[in-house]
Amino acid sequence: MRGMILAGGLSTRLHPLTLDVPKPLVPVFDRPVVDHVIDYLAGHGVDDIVINVHYFAEAVESYIGDGAKWGVKIEYLREPELMGSAGAVKQVASRFPETFVVIGCDDVTDVDLGECVRFHRERGAEATIVLAEAGDVSQYGVVVVDADGRITGFQEKPRKGTELSNLANTGIYVFEPEVLDRIPAHTFYDFGKQVFPEMLEARARFYGIRTRAYWCDIGTPREYRRCHFDALAGKVRLRPRDGAVVRDGVLVGPGSQIDPAARIAGPACIGAGSRIEAGARIERAILWDDVVVESGATVVDAVLGAGMRVAAGSSVNGGEFGKAANVVL
Repeated sequence: MRGMILAGGLSTRLHPLTLDVPKPLVPVFDRPVVDHVIDYLAGHGVDDIVINVHYFAEAVESYIGDGAKWGVKIEYLREPELMGSAGAVKQVASRFPETFVVIGCDDVTDVDLGECVRFHRERGAEATIVLAEAGDVSQYGVVVVDADGRITGFQEKPRKGTELSNLANTGIYVFEPEVLDRIPAHTFYDFGKQVFPEMLEARARFYGIRTRAYWCDIGTPREYRRCHFDALAGKVRLRPRDGAVVRDGVLVGPGSQIDPAARIAGPACIGAGSRIEAGARIERAILWDDVVVESGATVVDAVLGAGMRVAAGSSVNGGEFGKAANVVL
């Protein structure tokens, strides 16, 4: 099966972590999130993939390459100007002569994609959205379905209190090629804001499949943390990089040095090559690669970007910090 990963966005919701790192390369459980997404697709037989790139495009392409390390074929759509989620897929329409899937590079999931494709084909659907229950749907598209899964209502990012349901659009789609005819060429076009409402109005063969499987959009700081802590708690199985050690709710990347007199309280992730000195305390924190926490320093409920240094005796409580700052006080 063929598929597309949408990976061109600017990732503004994760600033400052993504000021110099594109979202596909943001580490999740010690590996870039796009690693996990490609693992997921490959595990479900999607082995011919196109990825749109824009923000730090060369870094993304350099890391992923041709897909050989996942056993898949990967090509790229280089977008000098972003054309929206639907507009990106339209540009590579010729690659999709049969049923295909689309997923965002920020989707971490163990949804049974084969089941979703079967659901889609059994109903003769033109488009099928994977739906997950969410407590707060204000950052997602909200979907209403009938007993057979046919979509009867769609809201894009409703204000709290106005949502029609608690079913969130996960950004995981199964499409027939006909859906591409609904997208104008050379035009900025979005699935959630344009294509899906238009399909609903046209009474198209438009379905949603509910899932109770794991799903997390890591595009906000809150959800980014949740994904790590869920993985450490065993709620979703993610593969860390080779040489990483996971024990008692703590992941320690390869080459990291942790002084015996340091205290690490899980859930926590320590990136590769980091150094935690004597008397330092790390709790509910996510440290990217090559972070140094000096003696007596404390990091609690924070995310520290690659190469950050926490000065001796200082305290970091909450927040996200990119490597633009040399020292966190």
